[in-house]
Amino acid sequence: MASWIPLWLHKLGSPPTFYRFAGVLQPWAMAMALLLGAIGLYGGLVLAPADYQQGDAYRIIFIHVPSAWMSMFIYAVMGVASFIALVWRIKLAEVVAMESAPIGAAFTFITLVTGSLWGKPMWGTWWTWDARLTSELVLLFLFLGVIGLYHAFEDRRQGARAAAFLAIIGIINVPIVHFSVNWWNTLHQGSTVNVFGQSKISGAMLWPLLTVTLATKFYYAASLFRRARTDLLDLESGKDWVRRIAEGEAGR
Repeated sequence: MASWIPLWLHKLGSPPTFYRFAGVLQPWAMAMALLLGAIGLYGGLVLAPADYQQGDAYRIIFIHVPSAWMSMFIYAVMGVASFIALVWRIKLAEVVAMESAPIGAAFTFITLVTGSLWGKPMWGTWWTWDARLTSELVLLFLFLGVIGLYHAFEDRRQGARAAAFLAIIGIINVPIVHFSVNWWNTLHQGSTVNVFGQSKISGAMLWPLLTVTLATKFYYAASLFRRARTDLLDLESGKDWVRRIAEGEAGR
């Protein structure tokens, strides 16, 4: 078995193979994102009961919490891809890392905005230098820093390597974001969803939350596939496989 795994990974990691693979999966991933997002938001905004303390104000969690989870997940993917890119010099890993950054920045921004909208009625202020909020803001700056470094170099692969170093260093902030409510006194409430134990949220609220979260995973995959395919065409513009694609498009 061990003999075919490196070959399989090598084939998937080649730009032309990944381009075809991503092209097939991208529309399906986007369709799943839209379907699950619609089901989850309907369940959370319409079907789920009002919270006994927060009333209907809590419903912003169906956007806020999945976005927060995705901000950490995408940074972790970016960090791992950056490590692979630096150690094994795999071009596709560079593309995955660099094209994940704008998507992760968007989810982090949504997290901060929805957190402020939720915090105003709950805490009486739009912003406080709470441990969770501050570490999430740092996460946004890290995403923006990676994007900025990547585009600061004329040589894009050199820029990707510089940005990869920052992405790897910034990985330390991901557990800080996740565990901040446990490590410090904070206004932010603790975790209500426990993967390995009893969740502190009713089933009528939990299933829409998890459904929207799954939708965001599919959206990330669809967006990453689209962005990576575009980037690969640009980076590999002089290669035969790209010319064949261009000739095929011109012949239609």
